[in-house]
Amino acid sequence: MDSVGRVYLVGAGPGDPDLLTVKALRLLSEADVVVYDRLVSEEILALVPDGVSRIFVGKAAGNHVLPQDEINHIIVKLALGGHVVVRLKGGDPFIFGRGGEEALHLAEHGIEFEVVPGITAAVACAAYAGIPVTHRGLASGVQLVAGHCRGKTPLELDWRALAHRELTLIFYMGLANLSEIRAGLMGAGRPGATPVAVVADGTKPSQRRLITTLDRAPEDVAACGIAPPAVVIIGDVVMLSAKLDWFVPNAEIAAPIARYGHG
Repeated sequence: MDSVGRVYLVGAGPGDPDLLTVKALRLLSEADVVVYDRLVSEEILALVPDGVSRIFVGKAAGNHVLPQDEINHIIVKLALGGHVVVRLKGGDPFIFGRGGEEALHLAEHGIEFEVVPGITAAVACAAYAGIPVTHRGLASGVQLVAGHCRGKTPLELDWRALAHRELTLIFYMGLANLSEIRAGLMGAGRPGATPVAVVADGTKPSQRRLITTLDRAPEDVAACGIAPPAVVIIGDVVMLSAKLDWFVPNAEIAAPIARYGHG
């Protein structure tokens, strides 16, 4: 291969293969190599044609298969080798997916790239739990928030701004810091009775959903044994899930407390 290849930064969505975009599906069929993350579901990987190389570069909290710099190096090297590369990321590449960092690295090396948006976990998990992230009279805005920092660094967030009652908050990767999130929001005036939903494995047959309140959220999450990947949704719109919960996962999951549901 003599010419430089091209890289597609592709959002794989939240896990349900039916939520993959048409363009993403087409690019998987045209790729020479797929470089994928931990949150890309097995059902979506099954759509990659036989003969297409796959490279796993997944990361979990505190456990990186490869550091970001090395991932950047891999996709550049593949493109310089003339390959068509699909860099497949869970959710959306530009929403807590570090797609911006990879795009900048490609641009610095003169490699052509495209960004293919995906359905992000915030929107998908909320929808599959029967929660509209905005709703007239309940929430006039939504804020997506990173719920963790490097190492054990405390969260540096503007808690006062986040405490506005008509703002729906959706925390990514926030389970480990849920007590800190509670303290920050309640300390800034958000009521302890504010509804909270925790959605794990959203959109998948194994989806688990907990409906609780801000003052009880850390204890209820621990009691239910909910583990990442999960999003935490905070705001009055969570109350609508009682009427709008439409998704029935295939998995049978025990409910250790009354407020814990399958959907």
